[in-house]
Amino acid sequence: MWKKTFDYYRRIIIYTQQVIMRPRVKSSVSMGALVKYMTTYQDHDPFLKPCVPSNPWQADDVTYWDLNMRNVEIPTKMRVERWSFSFYELLNDPRGRADFKLFLKKEFSGENLAFWEAAEEMKWGAAASMSEKAETIFKTFLAPGAPRWINIDGRTMGLTVKGLEHPHRYVLDAAQTHIFMLMKKDTFYRYLKSPVYKDIQKKALSPAPHNFTDAQLQQNARNRKPSIDPIILWQQEQEEKAKAAAAAGPIDIKKLMASKLDRK
Repeated sequence: MWKKTFDYYRRIIIYTQQVIMRPRVKSSVSMGALVKYMTTYQDHDPFLKPCVPSNPWQADDVTYWDLNMRNVEIPTKMRVERWSFSFYELLNDPRGRADFKLFLKKEFSGENLAFWEAAEEMKWGAAASMSEKAETIFKTFLAPGAPRWINIDGRTMGLTVKGLEHPHRYVLDAAQTHIFMLMKKDTFYRYLKSPVYKDIQKKALSPAPHNFTDAQLQQNARNRKPSIDPIILWQQEQEEKAKAAAAAGPIDIKKLMASKLDRK
């Protein structure tokens, strides 16, 4: 039989003390938060509400996917409504983030979101590009006199700049969280009250539900067409980013003339 030593009891006491000090939430508060969450998201839960205008997997009609593409020009009202639920929902939707960028452009305050996106890109980028991206981020957002300098507290700035001397994926986490909270507490709520958000609310689509008969469903199955592959969507996004970067950068006249001569 295993002998219970002094060290065993010491660890039990430490664990018990930690458990006692751990903050707890009343069950009534937890249930209230759960009810509020369910009330907010009930119309957006595919298990509780059907897809509008119809479920593509059942009806073989891809209208739902077409209306909810990542960068669709005019989103649906359900999608626009979801942006108002939380700042995370807005940033997590590429179309919502694009609309938020439009608002920031009119406010002349897009550096915070640009830094947040740069931190995300560094976090999910290739390890070989860490040093190059860290240098670019430092020169663009953190260095004294940077063109898109961000306003964070001195302690966070000091830790971030020191960490960038030996960059890794999560070196910007503290600064990114600080900027996220700044946008969440101020910019996000101003966006929801802005003409930009109200305009997209007016333009948003409300598709009418499809009521297919059995014969129509069979015909849709025969006329089935493939949906857009996610790889193609990703390639389109990369091409758009490359075009935007090329348009923003300086034009190399010699290279441009050489390319025209090669075509001839």
